[in-house]
Amino acid sequence: MKTADATILIVPGFGNSEPDHWQSRWEAKLSTAQRVVQPDWNKASRTQWADAIAEAVNRAEKPVVLVTHSIGTASVPHAAPLFKSGKVVGAFMVGLSDWNRPELLPGVPHDFAPLPRDPLPFPSQLVASRTDPYCDFEVAADHANAWGSALIDAGDAGHINVASGHGPWPEGLLRFATFLKRLPAS
Repeated sequence: MKTADATILIVPGFGNSEPDHWQSRWEAKLSTAQRVVQPDWNKASRTQWADAIAEAVNRAEKPVVLVTHSIGTASVPHAAPLFKSGKVVGAFMVGLSDWNRPELLPGVPHDFAPLPRDPLPFPSQLVASRTDPYCDFEVAADHANAWGSALIDAGDAGHINVASGHGPWPEGLLRFATFLKRLPAS
């Protein structure tokens, strides 16, 4: 699949992705990319996040490929049952945050736990770091297995965000391009 054949939905994490974040850079670079906007970027509400993603997916005119980070990744299995059948053709998920941990972000209440474990109804990849402070690699690997996602070991990459040195993240863009090529053209 080519990017022109799909709506690329960028699903940032908690607080949104700043201008130097790889997601913001990809959104600016990919002509069919659009950001899913949350009602409140600093409130971890499962219903609000899942509904915003589902609304963006269901109104897209082309097949959808999700590009997620952090809580955006954790939102996908909550939102997937709300997608019109066959609308999402793939998900490139990065840096899962483990919202099953009660104090993931101290002082931030949330209702994301438990993270669903049902297989996702579309091809997906989960890129996980061995040094992510928001999710142990073993937890990410377990969720990837449950969701039927291919697990990509990013090694020592922190949370795969600006703070960990992943502004442009060209390696990620190459992985995303390879993922897209493996998706069937519509």
